[in-house]
Amino acid sequence: MTVESEIPARLEGKYKAMAVCWVLGLGSLVAWNSMLTIGDYYTNLFKKYHPTRSLTLVYQPFALITIAILAYNESKVNTRQRNLAGYILFFASTLALLLLDLGTSGKGGIGPFLGVCAIVACFGVADAHIQGGIVGDLSFMCPEFIQSFLAGLAAAGALTSALRLLTKAAFEKSHDGLRKGVILFLAICTFFEFLCVLLYAYFFPKLPIVKYFRTKAASEGSKTVSADLAAAGIQTKSDQVEEAKQPERLSTKQLFFQNIDYALDLFFIYVLTLSIFPGFLYENTGEHKLGAWYALVLIASYNVWDLISRYIPLVNCLKLESRKWLMIVILSRFLLVPAFYFTAKYGDQGWMIMLTSFLGLTNGYLTVCVFTVAPKGYKGPEQNALGNILVLCLIGGIFAGVALDWLWLIGKKEGF
Repeated sequence: MTVESEIPARLEGKYKAMAVCWVLGLGSLVAWNSMLTIGDYYTNLFKKYHPTRSLTLVYQPFALITIAILAYNESKVNTRQRNLAGYILFFASTLALLLLDLGTSGKGGIGPFLGVCAIVACFGVADAHIQGGIVGDLSFMCPEFIQSFLAGLAAAGALTSALRLLTKAAFEKSHDGLRKGVILFLAICTFFEFLCVLLYAYFFPKLPIVKYFRTKAASEGSKTVSADLAAAGIQTKSDQVEEAKQPERLSTKQLFFQNIDYALDLFFIYVLTLSIFPGFLYENTGEHKLGAWYALVLIASYNVWDLISRYIPLVNCLKLESRKWLMIVILSRFLLVPAFYFTAKYGDQGWMIMLTSFLGLTNGYLTVCVFTVAPKGYKGPEQNALGNILVLCLIGGIFAGVALDWLWLIGKKEGF
């Protein structure tokens, strides 16, 4: 029986919930994508520290360790507090990044760079709170909800790229124009984070369809949704839940081994993507006709196609659900490594833009396919746990990809 057929026909709020999930996805990555997108500014400010690579390397260990702890204790963590803590931390950190630049008057040096690194570490902690928490929460709801959240993640990249291109163009000819564009850009990102705090705290829990799924999950033994239900005016008696004979759920270890191929899928997707994006695109693609705009155009191409591709699985005939074929397609993406190497060395900017677009296209499409197929057939608490496991593997893949990205610097020659 499909999820849609189990939902009461007159239950309202599905499309509102999808819209909120999209905005929440946007807020989950808009702060970090702002860091990636203003890479040209930080590269100019902190040239000798390789900021596009080193900041990513700072971010990932904090995200990985935090998500590992939260995934292990998933069944005991209050999901509402976890997600709100993540969005509030994102808001405070983005505001701190803006204030740091204003306070130092846009000066470089080791002090401001360490300050930026500390804020980036906070981004990593916030990301681990939100992505695992939201994906776990949405895993026992409609597949469209998790697809909308993942599309919002990609939209964060596309939106930040568009805003960055606009702010760069608007201030390009003015004195200190690059910095002015970055300040305006960070102010807009701070607003988006504040909006997410309000939506998740006050609007999302009260939607009828969300209350239905959370009540259903609580009836199946989930204890992580009680605070969200309370926020929606639905009281659950913990002592009654404990006394009631709840169906046994699979352990986290059992869920991991039953879905190890999906876990590896996500790990391999992001190992490949982050070994190329963004460090290689900023530092290893040489000089071309687009000049200072070249890296920004490449980042924008990736982000736009990553966003578009996350809507392709909504068409059932285009959705890849075979476990075997998912693995085959994901492993075949590693052919992009030599493709990028030889294109950077011998090709022109048109070929590089095409390759970067294809990287984004496959990244978004395959991510949505894995996340929407994997939770099928499990009970609410198991789907929540599986969502956390998959996000842990995704962030593990990002960390490994970021580390491997440094290998591009080995043997790098002038003009490469």
